[in-house]
Amino acid sequence: MGELGGFKKYERKQEINNAVADRVKNYKEFTAPLSIEEQQKQGSRCMDCGIPFCHSGCPLGNLIPDFNDMVHKGEWRKALEILHSTNNFPEFTGRLCPAPCEKACVLGLIDEPVSIENIEKYIVEKGFEKGWIKAKRPSYRSGKTVAIVGSGPAGLAAAQQLNRAGHIVTVFEREDKLGGLLRYGIPNFKLEKEIIDRRIKILEEEGVNFRTNANIGVNISVEELKEFDATVLCGGATQARNLPIPGSDAKGVHQAMDFLTKQTKALFNKDLENDIINAKDKDVIVIGGGDTGSDCIGTSNRHGAKSVTNFEIMPKPPEARSEKTPWPFWPLQLKTSSSHEEGCDRNWLINTKEFIKNEKGELIALKTVEVEWKIIPGERPQLIEKEGSEKIWPCDLVFLALGFTGPEQTLPEKLGLTQDVRSNIKASIHNYQTNVQGIFTAGDMRRGQSLIVWAISEGRQAAHHVDAYLMGSSTLPLKDSNDLLSA
Repeated sequence: MGELGGFKKYERKQEINNAVADRVKNYKEFTAPLSIEEQQKQGSRCMDCGIPFCHSGCPLGNLIPDFNDMVHKGEWRKALEILHSTNNFPEFTGRLCPAPCEKACVLGLIDEPVSIENIEKYIVEKGFEKGWIKAKRPSYRSGKTVAIVGSGPAGLAAAQQLNRAGHIVTVFEREDKLGGLLRYGIPNFKLEKEIIDRRIKILEEEGVNFRTNANIGVNISVEELKEFDATVLCGGATQARNLPIPGSDAKGVHQAMDFLTKQTKALFNKDLENDIINAKDKDVIVIGGGDTGSDCIGTSNRHGAKSVTNFEIMPKPPEARSEKTPWPFWPLQLKTSSSHEEGCDRNWLINTKEFIKNEKGELIALKTVEVEWKIIPGERPQLIEKEGSEKIWPCDLVFLALGFTGPEQTLPEKLGLTQDVRSNIKASIHNYQTNVQGIFTAGDMRRGQSLIVWAISEGRQAAHHVDAYLMGSSTLPLKDSNDLLSA
């Protein structure tokens, strides 16, 4: 695939970010695309390796060497067809996926891997630019009805697949706009919401029905789900972790998702601007070193925070791939996001012990201690606090970006669903069906907090099994059974 020896001729290049001073002034995406010629050169770097491990790295099983070859040849429309054959929404993954495919790229053994994620984004954007991406209504209707709860990537993928199979699909979304965490959980500077809207428009034209402000079990009775022949629950893992330490009720301690959601809503509704958690001229501390923490850092910088500090309880990862996570596995490696580059004091092996507040209950500081991890073979790692390492950090705002423990309990309780030890909705690994006949689940609600590429994969797999449940067999694609079992 690609140009013979292209990986020797061309260096890896990616989109260039706009200058920090410019991009923090707004909430727009800030990357400048490569030229068409350079994009095709990047496709030429694909090695035609004997076994393309990028396939195993991608939960969707994207046909990466195939679309790289088409890009190399300038056959963009064919590249789009190949990409869409496995991925419903490459415009999302091309912006948000951490690209496990690149970490498994064979070229990565000797050089920088192929810039697969960027190429994916260029292919789908070319498709929208040329008008190649159009609604494709099913040729017939089965008469079967399916309810999908949640309009995140898992729900949208399941909806499109089931609609293509001819079923009548209705998606319920509790927010006022569609997209799940893509809409309000991901900052606009990482994913402009017009990107979601143009895809939703296509799904609507294909015949998918959407109902917003429809919170099943709250303002919509769960009894309404019984009117459908099948239900797919794709509500995500939205139960945020707390930090139960003294002072956690201080005014100024917030969940990260509250901060991000309110900011994004205010971008599109000026009446909500007074509701945001404003970081302007404040000392901000973000607890948690993952993507959500990074998003809080980028948003705080755009507010004009006085300072932004980041805490992570784990050790600082190595700059290069660790021997503990050899190729082609996902590496233990330091990740520096564009938000980190915009300004942030990063600290590792820090544990927060107390939030300090004044007589008005307002946050004024927090107390930390340095820690280390004691590793004993065969036992769980032990967190050891370093004596005499306590420190007081003055701050006005703290954002908790500690991840999510699982789905909220409304639906499991009201539908009588079994949950696993991690509180996720339990479903058969063979067909995604829960303990309740006709109710299926997919995405973070089933597997726990995970990647967008896994959510789309789960939605597609669940759709296959729902189709088979309704019709006795399915025409929708299913990944290899070994891949399914490993999910």
